[in-house]
Amino acid sequence: MDNKRIYLWGVLGLMIWLNFISWQRDYPPIASSAAVSNPAGANTSSAVPSLPSSSASSSAVTSAEVTAPVAVTPSAGSVKIRVVTDVLDLDLNTRGGDIERADLLKYSLSKDQPDTTVQLLSDVPSTFFVTRSGLLSSNPAAAPSHLAIYTSPANEYRMADGQSELTVPMTWLDANGVSVTKTYTFKRGSYAVGVTYAVNNSSSVEWQGASYVQLFRHDLPVSYSMLDATTIAYRGPAIYNGKGYRKLQVSDSEDSKYQASTTGGWMAGLQHYFVVAAVPPAGQAYDYSLSVDEANSNYTMSYRGPLQSVPAGSSAQLQETLFIGPKLQDQLAATGPELDRATDYGKLSIIARPLFWLLQKVHQFVSNWGIAIVITTLLIKLAFYRLTASSGRSMAKMRTIAPKMKALQERYKDDREALGRATMEMYKKEKINPVAGCLPMLIQIPFFMGFYWVLLESVELRQAPFFGWVTDLSSRDPYFILPVIMGVANYAQFKLNPAPTDPMQAKIMSFMPIMMTVMMAWFPSGLVLYWITNTLVSALQQWRINKLVEADGKQVTA
Repeated sequence: MDNKRIYLWGVLGLMIWLNFISWQRDYPPIASSAAVSNPAGANTSSAVPSLPSSSASSSAVTSAEVTAPVAVTPSAGSVKIRVVTDVLDLDLNTRGGDIERADLLKYSLSKDQPDTTVQLLSDVPSTFFVTRSGLLSSNPAAAPSHLAIYTSPANEYRMADGQSELTVPMTWLDANGVSVTKTYTFKRGSYAVGVTYAVNNSSSVEWQGASYVQLFRHDLPVSYSMLDATTIAYRGPAIYNGKGYRKLQVSDSEDSKYQASTTGGWMAGLQHYFVVAAVPPAGQAYDYSLSVDEANSNYTMSYRGPLQSVPAGSSAQLQETLFIGPKLQDQLAATGPELDRATDYGKLSIIARPLFWLLQKVHQFVSNWGIAIVITTLLIKLAFYRLTASSGRSMAKMRTIAPKMKALQERYKDDREALGRATMEMYKKEKINPVAGCLPMLIQIPFFMGFYWVLLESVELRQAPFFGWVTDLSSRDPYFILPVIMGVANYAQFKLNPAPTDPMQAKIMSFMPIMMTVMMAWFPSGLVLYWITNTLVSALQQWRINKLVEADGKQVTA
């Protein structure tokens, strides 16, 4: 087992490489293309979905019901209404009463552009992404779809200091006495937006209708790069069907025609750190569908609710909830069932989510994400102390018998079978488990990858500073200082562990810290900080164990 560490490092490198290959397979690179200045359909409206056949039966939306965008001439009288809260700056259009622009006031585009905020929704053709919502009726003229014209008391609404809630009403009226007031509700500090339709049926006949929401997006090409980990994050539509979360690949022939009826779910348009989601009321079956316009790189994720009846002379309310903002897990979880899954940690969520929870709790006390990473790493090391101590003692014993191992190899250099028997007899005599030294590293691998996903996906760590030159723990060290420190720490740990008796293996092992330094240079600096802390603590622990084992050996000899 002299070469066990070579296999161990090989497993680590192989897992990272296989993970990258898996990403490339799951999220294949989109062929780069020139910027589209005016993509077809970007300034048009998706077709209005049709109604379910009856209130008792709600069949799935067919592909013909939500089609590729069709040209619509902007209606006369439509105006934009500006809404500003403490966290959002939005534009609503009286045509459809839809949100066509959303800037996130608390999030700058980059460290170099602190005054330029992240724009999540946009009606600019090259970055087109809007929410569309409305009502359907058996009589198309009796309900306001996203093509209808609303009126509003004001053209600008602002949340005043100390104001906890801001409402923006817009009204639509048909010729037969049916009126609909579409009201957006914004709460201080929240990215969840309530949408309420108050239907007042003053006509002489029963009104039947259903609500729907569409997330219409021009799907921009993404160039993936292994040197930029952020490009690996998923971008596209996703759905939760009440039981499981699923990312829909617009390039996949099956996903691009997705249709399902779901109770207790939601739909979303995801991108790195941010999400736009629509959550229908609980307890009702909604029909979901995805429509893809490949020619113009557009997709429309839609859902439509069941029929609601409003008797003549009565009124009723229909409701939706939108989420437009960063993937703040507490707010997401409070907005919809399992909506916090939009922060996607992949297959290692079972490890990553508890790690983030622990990180968040530590951060509440230290107010620095870098320090929180260090403390969390120490807590993890403490949790596995007995296991690492046991394996460290085994490795220390391997180190003390290294001269004897070398003598055995010289004695049986021409008889590998005899060498194997003699080696196992020595292990048995010295009470050494050669496999025990591998266990701590194998345990660290899933934590390493879990931490990677936490740092990659958690918006709380986006642009979070540490100290000095490390101003963003979610991106690589700009001066590669942390990776160099990590390489030195790895080399120190290598020197404390039993070296392979084979000279070639020893040279390869001594080169491993350099390889790790080069590889980790492109990883988020927060992850490198975790690895430095983990390696330094492991090295100190191994140094102390080596001293204790050497002292025990001297006492036995004496």
